[in-house]
Amino acid sequence: MKKLTSILLILILTLSLAACGSNDKKDPVKIGIPDDGTNLSRAIKLLETAGFITVKPEAGYTPQMADITGYLYNIEIVPTQANGLPATLDDFAASTINGTYAIPAGLTPSKDALIIEKQSESGDNPYVNIIAARSADKDNPTYKTIVAAYQTQLVAQFLLENYKEAFFPAFAYDSKYSVDENFVKDILNYKSDKTGKTVVKVGVCGANNDQWIAVQKVLDEQNAGIYIELVEFDAYNLPNEALNSGDIDLNAFQHKAYMNSEIASQGYKIESIGDTLIAPLSLYSKQVTSLDALKDLAGKK
Repeated sequence: MKKLTSILLILILTLSLAACGSNDKKDPVKIGIPDDGTNLSRAIKLLETAGFITVKPEAGYTPQMADITGYLYNIEIVPTQANGLPATLDDFAASTINGTYAIPAGLTPSKDALIIEKQSESGDNPYVNIIAARSADKDNPTYKTIVAAYQTQLVAQFLLENYKEAFFPAFAYDSKYSVDENFVKDILNYKSDKTGKTVVKVGVCGANNDQWIAVQKVLDEQNAGIYIELVEFDAYNLPNEALNSGDIDLNAFQHKAYMNSEIASQGYKIESIGDTLIAPLSLYSKQVTSLDALKDLAGKK
């Protein structure tokens, strides 16, 4: 009886030690990323750059979750709707957030981000936003005038002053400028009349399109005789379809990588006719203040 009791005690002790050992294993820390199209790819590339994961080289600029080949740290990547990512910072260890949603949430890339998406790779950034036209219209002089008006100092200053690091100009501009305190307000209050002008329909998505008011002001100051009519779409899969079919004249809502993926999958006859802006993706956290601290929190695999 004593022998049986001893065996039972040893078994209980062994099971208890095993249970304690299992409790020592940390749960992976969660990192949120956008769940939409190439923004998911951008986030994967950012985490690769930060040293958290390895990715198939052949995936290029558009890797998907299946292209992750290894986790160097104990993390769980959680694809999440982009506009909900700021809220995940209360629960996740970190999240990759586009400036469009980070700035309204009180996050400033240069001050708060653990790492900011690199703005150029091999001299060609696939995440530069562009103005797109139908391939047949790529040399249309009216459209070229619009691109030139966008790529001016006034528009650059408006992007920088109005969006506060959410957007950066993707064209040459003088960074040593000064504006008065009413600069943004004056642009936003600018009104144009389309009477007697050539109306050009430009497809856009989202709420951050006030820079087109600045573009219109430039066109009017140049007496270009062009009126920009914005056509707003509520889904990213619609503006390219509308452009390809001729329902709109131009669109300006996407970066090059997204447009190229749409052309490949849908066979659209559209192309970029000019760069506009960069909206960098950044990694934020409320739990730590550096990449090294986030890696310490997660622990190596």
